[in-house]
Amino acid sequence: MELWPFLMCFALSVVYATIKPTEKGPFHHQPVSEWEHNDIEEQERFLGQDQAKTFEQRLGMLVEIIDEDKDSFVTMDEMMKWLRHVHKGWIYKNIDGQWMTFDFDGDGEVSWEEYKNATYGRFFADDPDVGYKQMMARDDRRFKIADLDGDLKVNKSEFASFVYPEHFEHMEEIVMIETLDDLDGNGDGVIDLGEYIGEKYAEEDIREPELAQMDRDHFTKFLDKNTDGKLQREEIRDWLLLDENRHADAEVKLLFQKADADKDGRLTKAEILDKYDLFVGSKVSEFGKVITRHDEF
Repeated sequence: MELWPFLMCFALSVVYATIKPTEKGPFHHQPVSEWEHNDIEEQERFLGQDQAKTFEQRLGMLVEIIDEDKDSFVTMDEMMKWLRHVHKGWIYKNIDGQWMTFDFDGDGEVSWEEYKNATYGRFFADDPDVGYKQMMARDDRRFKIADLDGDLKVNKSEFASFVYPEHFEHMEEIVMIETLDDLDGNGDGVIDLGEYIGEKYAEEDIREPELAQMDRDHFTKFLDKNTDGKLQREEIRDWLLLDENRHADAEVKLLFQKADADKDGRLTKAEILDKYDLFVGSKVSEFGKVITRHDEF
């Protein structure tokens, strides 16, 4: 079966992203909500052992899908790829929930005018000088990049890249531009340490010295690769990609640490099923939601 329709069936979350303007724009890097772990023992007490056994079998079927090359082992790369797909499915689920807010005429596309009126209309009606013109210009620029065919309308896929640009390859440049807009205070096209850690740490009277030092260490050890005290464009790009992947990377490393019994850097189906409760409580199975449904396999 095709992987993408399958993934869409697995799309994460029933919690839709809140649409509200911020000082950096209505959709500036909206964080994707973190999911809370289910109480697995409570779930199994409620469902009974027979049902729990069925879930274990369905977890085994999920493992076979994650094992992309069908060699009977799940590698870290395969697990990471699966988590990215699951996360992208969550994004599209979110877009479905927001869609009717913007697609006023029901034609299956959101025009710039529809988006602008839905997002900014009421603010301009109250006070046209409230400061939303700059944010609207920022959104207009991003909208045109997301609009791949240039017809001033976006379909759901294009709208997803507009709302969550950091997760789409063709939006990398605009994410970098917006990051510079936000942090490059002197407009020299790079981000220095002071700009990275913020004005509150640039002053001599630092109220949170430990946090400031952590920021400095992260900048110098992981981001400033050429050690010139500034983040150039490639370094900014690597930083943004690092930030996007770090949560999935941490999840995968934890799963392998606890489930890889022979420490060979790969997981067999047996190893995964032996840690059934661990995987049912992880993002890999959408915290158990995937294997409690009955129409995906």
